[in-house]
Amino acid sequence: MDICAVCFTKAGVELAEKLGIEKIYAFHKYAGKHISFTSLSEIMPVCWRHYANILFIGACGIAVRAIAPFVVDKQIDPAVVVCDDRGKNVISLVAGHIGGANRLAKKIAEKTEGRAVITTATDVNEKFAVDTWAVENDLYITDIEMVKKISAALLNNETIGFYSKLYETPEGLFDNGKYGIYVGYKDMRPFDHTLTLVPRCIVAGIGCKKGTDKDTIKAVLDKVLKENHINKNAIYKIASIDIKKDEKGLIDLAKEMNIDFDTYTAEDLNSLKGDFTQSAFVEETTGVDCVCERACAANFGKVIVKKYAENGVTVALGENLNDL
Repeated sequence: MDICAVCFTKAGVELAEKLGIEKIYAFHKYAGKHISFTSLSEIMPVCWRHYANILFIGACGIAVRAIAPFVVDKQIDPAVVVCDDRGKNVISLVAGHIGGANRLAKKIAEKTEGRAVITTATDVNEKFAVDTWAVENDLYITDIEMVKKISAALLNNETIGFYSKLYETPEGLFDNGKYGIYVGYKDMRPFDHTLTLVPRCIVAGIGCKKGTDKDTIKAVLDKVLKENHINKNAIYKIASIDIKKDEKGLIDLAKEMNIDFDTYTAEDLNSLKGDFTQSAFVEETTGVDCVCERACAANFGKVIVKKYAENGVTVALGENLNDL
């Protein structure tokens, strides 16, 4: 787990070691082999930037003052948990749902035989926590404000709808309601007030002429997505042939979208079975009759959008539901 501990006492350091945490920041008097600090201002910028989970072992007030200048948004803030140096009380402080602080607090409390202190309303009232469920299922949350409205409606005992062809209805949700949750990659709104959660299950197979810039490739991809009513956040990978592994436009687009970019040999692509859109020119140039569709199939993807070509770019989309 990507976690660091910030300790202020000898007992705190010993507890962090007992928990198996490798990155331990300790007050200089008790640092020993660990990372020493004399002031939290020395280490907090590093901790906040580089760790998805931060455990303070000490007083809650110290932790609150230390993180206050850095807290920005529950969607991107790291999980922050505070516990005393005996592990009796383990408090979920920041990013309880999306960041996973509630889950981390419970995990630590189990190890210390202490008490996890959880204060988020849905958890306290044993209601469905949509943001936690989304994170656990690796779903992209399209509207954090709608998450708040649905949580408020659940706490008010209102009926919340759920619609998905990919997931079973979670306990406590129904097939109708003024507010509802849709889980899928299509742009649709089955309820009056719909929260869309997007599974990362679409691979974009892309081919392009050498030297095609990122913006040109992106424009074609966006057009294909829009025309087929597919949410862009469903894409988890760009795939192509290995002669494109150093293609700057593809590399830059994957980086901008924060997704993987994988390539495959002509031999690998040709070995795939299926009904692909053939091109004699592409085969003569690359050794493969259709790069974009075969690249989708190489990722266990069912081709759901056949090859589209424009401005020297070809795009196909594949659906991979194996990991859902």
